[in-house]
Amino acid sequence: MEKPLSRVILRNALLIGAALVGLAGPARLAGQEPGNVPETKAPAPTQAAPVAPEAAKPTAPPVSAYQKAHDEQVLTDFPWLTRFKDADAALGPPAPGEKRVVFMGDSITQGWKLDGADGSFPGKPYINRGISGQTTPQMLVRFRQDVIALNPSAVVILAGINDIAGNTGPETLEQIEDNLTSMAELATANHIRVVLCSVMPAFDFPWRPGLSPASKVVTLNAWIKQYATDNGYPYVDYHTAMKDLRNGLPATLSKDGVHPLPAGYAIMAPLVEAGIEKALAQ
Repeated sequence: MEKPLSRVILRNALLIGAALVGLAGPARLAGQEPGNVPETKAPAPTQAAPVAPEAAKPTAPPVSAYQKAHDEQVLTDFPWLTRFKDADAALGPPAPGEKRVVFMGDSITQGWKLDGADGSFPGKPYINRGISGQTTPQMLVRFRQDVIALNPSAVVILAGINDIAGNTGPETLEQIEDNLTSMAELATANHIRVVLCSVMPAFDFPWRPGLSPASKVVTLNAWIKQYATDNGYPYVDYHTAMKDLRNGLPATLSKDGVHPLPAGYAIMAPLVEAGIEKALAQ
């Protein structure tokens, strides 16, 4: 028997729909789960990574008791006016005919025994106004109290090595030169003869190593010598008489390469004496 046309169409439609559903299933799954994209999460570690030790923190070198006292003093009395205040007041004016000479400087001057039977200049009216660690700006501030007010006939200025070491902060050579100029001008304006000394040889500083001061000292001394010549001041050249091949102080003249031993002062004494005599004769 021949089937009605409507039933044939309905059956064919159902068969086509089932086929389409079968094709859509795999396509839908492929769109949800691509197989070629790598994992985005790393697998959980099977063993904990070792913890790196904490880097060693740099430690500042210990500050000496001397350095602590120096820093406190600079904060409260930068030029250290109290150091010689009482001694200056007790000194009184020079006796008639006395040719008083003040030595202005740092530890190199402070450590120099000037008077007494065992001093470098026994019987001479020489006054020591050296203060350990000082720089030229500190000396300039106390120059009136510790030099001019004492009414000397001459002043011996030995300064600059601690400036190069940066004891009171960084300084250029020009700033050191300016301070030396100001001290010399103050003395001259007050009728005090000026004796300018070379900075001592130094290859290194034990309290501040690595600054390589030798060449700076040579440059500064060249300026001091020229300035002294231009202004008619005697120039005392310790550097040439005491330097070694490195432009430092040899071990025979210094334990630390900066401060003279008695053998060093023995070389310095006749040199500065000649400078003083020349200044007083002007």
